[in-house]
Amino acid sequence: MYVIESKPAAIGCMILSLCCLGSWPAILTLLERRGRLPQHTFLDFTTANLLAAIVIAFTLGEVGKSTFQTPDFTTQLSQDNWPSVLLAVVGGVLLSVGNLATQYALAFVGLPVTEVITASITVVIGTTLNYFLDDKINRAEVLFPGVGCFLVAVFLGAAVHYSNAADVKAKLESLPSEDFYSSIKKGEDNPEKEEPDLESHEKPAAKAKAGTAGFFVELENKRAIKVFGKSIMIGLFLTLFAGTCLSLFSPAFNLATNDQWSTLPKGVPKLVVYTAFFYFSIAGFLIALILNLIFLYRPMAGLARSSLKKYVKDSKGRSWAVFAGFLCGFGNGLQFMGGQAAGYAAADSVQALPLVSTFWGIILFGEYRRSSRRTYVLLVSMLLMFVAAVAILMASSGRRGHRK
Repeated sequence: MYVIESKPAAIGCMILSLCCLGSWPAILTLLERRGRLPQHTFLDFTTANLLAAIVIAFTLGEVGKSTFQTPDFTTQLSQDNWPSVLLAVVGGVLLSVGNLATQYALAFVGLPVTEVITASITVVIGTTLNYFLDDKINRAEVLFPGVGCFLVAVFLGAAVHYSNAADVKAKLESLPSEDFYSSIKKGEDNPEKEEPDLESHEKPAAKAKAGTAGFFVELENKRAIKVFGKSIMIGLFLTLFAGTCLSLFSPAFNLATNDQWSTLPKGVPKLVVYTAFFYFSIAGFLIALILNLIFLYRPMAGLARSSLKKYVKDSKGRSWAVFAGFLCGFGNGLQFMGGQAAGYAAADSVQALPLVSTFWGIILFGEYRRSSRRTYVLLVSMLLMFVAAVAILMASSGRRGHRK
């Protein structure tokens, strides 16, 4: 199997993982805002996620020489390693449930804030657990200041959310009457639409500018999950729940691959990353499949009731959902590969997802457009804190088998 041994290669895996894991939530948000049911999207997403793990297992898990300590993927499938397999399964269930909660949280509190809070909780809890599980191979004097940066980002992220929510509320309160809402729905009389071409007899379609009151009303009319009038506490609860689940999947995977609790029978080699990731992804797929099939017929958050037949026929946006699933699958695989080489505590730096997701939130969704100066100051402060956290956590990278 392919084994990463050098620190630069491990850091390279982490950087690629950060780009992948920071991009897939933007695609799910895009599909939800275009009106596609989250249940349909997540079924496509989780299927592609499993396919990514299978591809990794049968390629990187099979190349190179197989030894007793590092057997290839297919060799390990027949070994008596069920205690470690069960830990990988627990990690897969935690990740899948966390990702599912994240999908709904994205609609209520937005892409950047959801990623800030979940990522920060993941790092504060997950990195601390991984540091001790890895026998302190990462330098504590470097690692924990990075964790502190993520902790500060939690409070900055919450402040950004409340400030931006106040900006949106002020914009909506500036609307003159309910007639404006109906005019937006019809695409008429929008005071912020572009001026028509005087030489053309056709009336151009009205489209509100990003960040305006009309923009938020148009978004509410199109999106699958309706959020106007709902408490932000729903979104914050979902975000905190997602962050708690996501903070524990990496330590569970660490235990599965390094057997710190000595649960394996004597003479049985530890699970390699690719085998653990295979079982990890199967468990995540199965729990996501069960939950989303239930949500098709008993939807949450006021969503429309669907069915398996409707899901099969809903091909609009399917390719994007599949692409997001592959991004998540390969991103997780790269994170685990880097973590096995340089320590899972350092690999948690890939949870600095807001560095990527905020970019997509601004470019794709017009988030924070025409916001207050206070919101911009908080947003920039949050991003700077994440830049510092990523640099510090990656600098703490060690080497498995070598105590720093």
